[in-house]
Amino acid sequence: MSSTNPFLDPGWQADLYGDASRLASRSNALMRAKTSGRHVPDTIVQLVQTHHERADRLGVALDIGCGRGTSSRVIAEQLRPRSLLGLDAAPALIDKARERACRMPGVLVSFLQGDFHQLPLPTGSCDLAVAAFCLYHSLHPERVVAEIDRVLVPGGLAVLVTKSLDSYREIDQLVAAAGLDLRAERHESLYVSAHSGNIASLAAASLDVVTTEHEEHSFTFDGHDHIAEYLATNPKYDLAPGLYGNPGALAAALHEVLPDQLLTTRSVITFVVARSRGGCP
Repeated sequence: MSSTNPFLDPGWQADLYGDASRLASRSNALMRAKTSGRHVPDTIVQLVQTHHERADRLGVALDIGCGRGTSSRVIAEQLRPRSLLGLDAAPALIDKARERACRMPGVLVSFLQGDFHQLPLPTGSCDLAVAAFCLYHSLHPERVVAEIDRVLVPGGLAVLVTKSLDSYREIDQLVAAAGLDLRAERHESLYVSAHSGNIASLAAASLDVVTTEHEEHSFTFDGHDHIAEYLATNPKYDLAPGLYGNPGALAAALHEVLPDQLLTTRSVITFVVARSRGGCP
């Protein structure tokens, strides 16, 4: 890893998201380990149903930083807006989202490559905007929130989702104890730009915050082989040559120095629901 935060370094983006399989591998390893915490896309839907006055007749719903389209699909299936638009900066992820998108009568689902600092949508064109696990990829997340406010109709709803600064600290401890990266516990959090501690204030700069919910999610990896699948795609650490992207080599390195055992780690997931200040529709 470079000395800069890889989530905020443009030079890392091709490595992180140039191939959709990297994100899929990391997400799958993490989700297999999950032992507590609500399913995030379902929770987003529930928050919209609770707080949007027209949740049953949405026009345009925008999924910012849609990745491989996981949340987009759930939003389209459960909320059934007239139109669902997923937006991401990575062409490979947009291609995968298009492949995974299901055909649903009555819902126009489409995906677009774009920059969330300059959303390619008209002012006041969206009833709902979701930004889940993406704002920490911006050096200026407040600009993204201002853009969200711009594209929302008066009274439109935004749902912002992020993680705590100390997410997965137990993995940091394991990496340091194994000697894979002795500074693992001292690296800057990947989520420093937009995290559980500042996401509400970021939202409040442009939107009216309706509610903020914090929920601890727990994950238990069933041994070194499992944790290596996650570590191999995590750019946070300064790993020796040949280890990044190589779960087999990482697992072997862990087995060599530490007894194989379960590893439980945690992250606080924060949901902020906020409304455009233009007044109720």
